[in-house]
Amino acid sequence: MKNKRTERTQRGKPIITERLKGLCLVVLYLSGWEEDSRKNPGQKLFRSWKGYPFEILNEFEEKKYITQHRKAKSVVFTPRGKIMAQKMEAKYL
Repeated sequence: MKNKRTERTQRGKPIITERLKGLCLVVLYLSGWEEDSRKNPGQKLFRSWKGYPFEILNEFEEKKYITQHRKAKSVVFTPRGKIMAQKMEAKYL
């Protein structure tokens, strides 16, 4: 039986499991902070740094968990993303 943590594709990249994606969402959320929106005064944003594999961040954006701008070094959680991150936190921690 192969260890899931060491499985790799033919090109040698690690296989990203659903569990790893869930844990990335939790860590992204736990390392985030709330700040005032620059575009909409009075609105609060929950932001986190982009220190995670881009294929995971892109998938989170497709699922509408986060928004990201290609030139920015951080992402913004959507309300849906915060809820999902809190569910994953409860599941894994």
